[in-house]
Amino acid sequence: MNVRDEYTRSLWMDVSVVEAPSLSGSERADEVVVGSGIAGLSVAYELVSRGRSVIVLDRGSIGSGMTARTTAHLATALDDYYKELVSVRGEECARLYYQSVMAAISRADVIQDLENIECDFCRVDGFWVQAPETPSSLLDDELEFCQRLGIPVENHETATPFHSDGMVRSLRFPGQARFHPTTGLASALQRAGAKLYADSCVESIEQKLDEVVVKVSSGHEVRAIDVVVATNSPVNLEVAVHTKQAPYRTYVIAANLPGGVLADALYWDTLDPYHYVRLQPLSTDEVLVIVGGEDHKSGEADDGEQRFAALEHWARERLPDLGAITHRWSGQVLEPIDFVGFIGRSPDEEHVFIVSGDSGQGITNGLVAGSPIADLITTGSSAWEEIYSPARKVHKNIGEYISENITPLKNFAEYFSADEIASVERLQPGEGCLVRSELQKVAACRDQKGQLHLHSASCTHLGCVVHWNSLEQCWDCPCHGSQFAPDGTALNGPAVSPLAELEKPAHHQAAE
Repeated sequence: MNVRDEYTRSLWMDVSVVEAPSLSGSERADEVVVGSGIAGLSVAYELVSRGRSVIVLDRGSIGSGMTARTTAHLATALDDYYKELVSVRGEECARLYYQSVMAAISRADVIQDLENIECDFCRVDGFWVQAPETPSSLLDDELEFCQRLGIPVENHETATPFHSDGMVRSLRFPGQARFHPTTGLASALQRAGAKLYADSCVESIEQKLDEVVVKVSSGHEVRAIDVVVATNSPVNLEVAVHTKQAPYRTYVIAANLPGGVLADALYWDTLDPYHYVRLQPLSTDEVLVIVGGEDHKSGEADDGEQRFAALEHWARERLPDLGAITHRWSGQVLEPIDFVGFIGRSPDEEHVFIVSGDSGQGITNGLVAGSPIADLITTGSSAWEEIYSPARKVHKNIGEYISENITPLKNFAEYFSADEIASVERLQPGEGCLVRSELQKVAACRDQKGQLHLHSASCTHLGCVVHWNSLEQCWDCPCHGSQFAPDGTALNGPAVSPLAELEKPAHHQAAE
């Protein structure tokens, strides 16, 4: 198991991983997909279905990235609200967005049936539940805009366990779905002849005259007509998309619940950040209830234990029959400034395509990516090309754009404050901190075994200062979402290269 898999599996539910070798020689294919989460596998599946030869590369195990941390809600409801989307992008964009999401959920239904994938796929209702701290006008406005757009939704006046006393109102969205992430799609790709390679970190993607060359850290390369970068945050770009989205961390707990206590549905409330809930069947008498929320900007808080405690308190107040917490984990989502993800041709790159900007609905948007990118590659156009275009400009919502891009400015100011490097003497196993060595900012941590690691605190993407995440035992970049293991290994894009290792002071070397 490599460093990245240890990070991924530290808190997540038990998810089997499909066996795949690392790339051991140079190869060629029609298409290369970088990233083996739901987005990358969905794109690969649609391309293979259209007769293309496909190679999938991942820096870790297949399916072990952020997809392994999903709660797997498949929803046409927009967590940023259709009202807000209309105000920023207009009614036609909102209508097309809904159609694309509905089509993706239906496609998932077809694929799991066609490929006999046992993933507990089930159509369920979704309930947007009014919280007592929020006005009913939120529901009024969203109901009005959904009706205007032709989106099926109705006012619901029956209380759920997630309503406070005396409150009964929610919006009901029919035709949603839930499923349990499995390796079924990856296995279907292998049966269809696609080649999947794990532990093959892509270091560069270069457009040549008539092909794209993808080089991995082992020195091997794959040549293809087109490349699709589906790495949660694009590893092929420095700025073009990263300034139009922001990384947020979200937290999840799961516990057993007697069957029949809670209706099988998707639930989320009107708070900001909101809570979200779904069920996972275990047996005829028992289910797993999965509860998420307590989001914050990545790298701007290191209080995961308190957030888990807050989630558990919220859940037990509403579900008194809830059993002991059996699983807990956290994940990272990328919030696009104008509420719609980035799916399509990479800016200024004719044969490179990207998928990013999941907006807290990563599984849904990952499924969406399959058809439009396959259409763009095989026919040159897509009905949804314009609304998801990664090259689009942010014409409205400029205040949000400025607010999210203040983070790098605040972050660089940290270079002027830090403890002296001697303070690393106080670090205990599992702890990390930022220290100063002359004019250099240092990311110092002790791993769980007590080994001291000293690295440059500059993210290898664009140089922002990383922050220690004690829950995940990794370094988070608050600017664009990169993550690094204690030994400096890049775990999550957009960074690919490890943090620069620094020489330990002589007395530390002698002690170790």
